[in-house]
Amino acid sequence: MGDNAIITVLLPIALAIVMAGLGLHLGPADFRRVLRVPRAIVVALVVQLLVLPPLAFGIGKAAGLPGELAVGLVLLAASPGGITANLFSHLARGDVALNISLTALNSLLALLTLPIWVALALAVFVGSENQVPPPTRKIVEVGVLVIVPVLLGMAVRGFRPAWADAAERPVRLLSSLVLAGVIVVAVVSEWTLLTTYARVLGVACVGFNVASLLAGYIAAKAARLPEAQATAIAFEIGIHNATLAIFIALEVLSLPAAAVAPALYSLSMYVTAALFVAWLLRRRRAAAGA
Repeated sequence: MGDNAIITVLLPIALAIVMAGLGLHLGPADFRRVLRVPRAIVVALVVQLLVLPPLAFGIGKAAGLPGELAVGLVLLAASPGGITANLFSHLARGDVALNISLTALNSLLALLTLPIWVALALAVFVGSENQVPPPTRKIVEVGVLVIVPVLLGMAVRGFRPAWADAAERPVRLLSSLVLAGVIVVAVVSEWTLLTTYARVLGVACVGFNVASLLAGYIAAKAARLPEAQATAIAFEIGIHNATLAIFIALEVLSLPAAAVAPALYSLSMYVTAALFVAWLLRRRRAAAGA
């Protein structure tokens, strides 16, 4: 599972390419605008750091998950937003600059918060008091995959804006094709895992994913944030870095069972997030036609 090339190699490479495409449509002014509206960042971080882990604890308890499976769900909740959140936000016309800023901030804060939540989950569900060291290397990798390709795309926009404008439709089409391909190939490659654990854990993972997406969107709307920022926060909160969670479960905790929830989530989140994109776009069209 941890050696699945789709999860560990092909997906990050494909998303790095797409992130460069997203950078084609961003400029320094987009990030300055994000910093001028700190309320969006505060709302997202509060939900991510203080709401989602307790939600995962509650789902684990309510579903009666075995200890290590429940630890995996909390580990997933405590992981920062995944790179794919930027892609889904782009497809749903969200504020991608906000997504990128939040991914970077969440990744840094996870160095402190993730070990705390996982240690608590081990104590509650497994009765272990093991220390969980900060996953520095993987978080650095996330930062590289997010920031470097975006900077390359922004450089193209800065020096060749006509090229960036011409690439908008092809990049959006490429984004959709990447997501469709990842869904199909990941489901096929992890079919045994999916059929083995879906009955026990599948509903919990999908429920957590949907609750995360809705929590981010509803919290943003309650804070009276614009639709584009609410969309960005929904995906930043709802799409977690399953690769990081799998790495910690296998390499840091040496608990293979704790990697099952992130692995199942890494399959189901593409479907639920794609449906959430469709719901947002349909809702927006309905509102525009009213």
